Amino acid sequence: MRIAVIGGGIGGLCLAHGLRKAGVDVAVYERELSRTDRLQGYRVHINPDGAAALRECLPAAGWERFERSAGSGGNGFGFLDQRLRPLLVLDPEEEKHYSASRITLRQVLLEGLDVQFGRRFERYEPGDDIKLHFEDGGVESCDLLVGADGIRSRVRQQYLPHAGTEKIGVTAIAGKLFLDDHDWVPRHLVDRAHTVVPTTRAGMFLAAHDGLGVTDETDLLFDNVRPYLMWAYAAADLTVHDGQGLKAEVLRRITKWSPDLRRIVEASPDETISEWKLRSSKPIGRWQPTNVTVLGDAIHAMTPMRGIGANIALKDARLLARCIAEGGDAIARYEKEMHDYGFAAVRDSLQAARRFADGGPVARTIFKTVLRAAQAVPPLKRAMF
Repeated sequence: MRIAVIGGGIGGLCLAHGLRKAGVDVAVYERELSRTDRLQGYRVHINPDGAAALRECLPAAGWERFERSAGSGGNGFGFLDQRLRPLLVLDPEEEKHYSASRITLRQVLLEGLDVQFGRRFERYEPGDDIKLHFEDGGVESCDLLVGADGIRSRVRQQYLPHAGTEKIGVTAIAGKLFLDDHDWVPRHLVDRAHTVVPTTRAGMFLAAHDGLGVTDETDLLFDNVRPYLMWAYAAADLTVHDGQGLKAEVLRRITKWSPDLRRIVEASPDETISEWKLRSSKPIGRWQPTNVTVLGDAIHAMTPMRGIGANIALKDARLLARCIAEGGDAIARYEKEMHDYGFAAVRDSLQAARRFADGGPVARTIFKTVLRAAQAVPPLKRAMF
């Protein structure tokens, strides 16, 4: 079987490794011109599901390199009010979590794969022998086509034209503060990730990422070896106009919050601050399986509020590689399971985003009361979380 994967992101590359392990002929087509073109500065949280997928699909040397380059990413979780007073603290899980540089993770995943760069996919001709058309005029063929080409997937647009994403009415502004330059940051904000629950219709997320091992020159170029505190402020009524400073807007909105939170935002370098207009995949029913399929953001893009998008894409990759290796009605089995857990994750992430960035004072007061009650009664906390 000849399999073509459109897109050289985390999910597509993990799938290619899994297929190679199973002895399957796989080709990866990536629109970027080289292996260092897609350089993103924020790190990604790899949970136990994502780590299990990487461990299963990567060759042993690739998994070892990933573990060597990744920092720790699972030290528990906490809820705070806007004055940084604790509402609820959750203990770390027993299973290991990782904090991975997106840049380094991509280099790990590219190792050993013959990816065709500079191949911008245009469309396909369906059939037993699928014809792939690229913007450079080239034509390739395959028996099975996998769209792993992200939130604006051209494969999905042709295969499932009724699917896609939509704005959810929530905007976030995010930045990062390098911790090796600022030792005044409160220790508890570095020890675990936190969600700040204010009385206003907004929220803030904070997560520290420790220093990573140097694995290539891009790590040094993009500060991937420095520990930092990532923060994100989100609100349903947040509208940033052209020319308006992102940092100034956040500072204006958190004037009455903790002085430490204001100082964190104020001291964050301007070049690290960006705006995100959050989108989420439209819910769709199951479709009839063919010899075309999709994975990751190409089918179930979700908000970043639960930090699981990359991990669900890795889960897709492991499941699809397994199904293909087992043979039979592989795509039907894959799509049935992927549809269920993928769109469940989309719903959970969307609900979390709306709770995080919206909700009136009464709802927020009730939520805080529930969190404090759970903290005071350990059996209740275990049952809830």
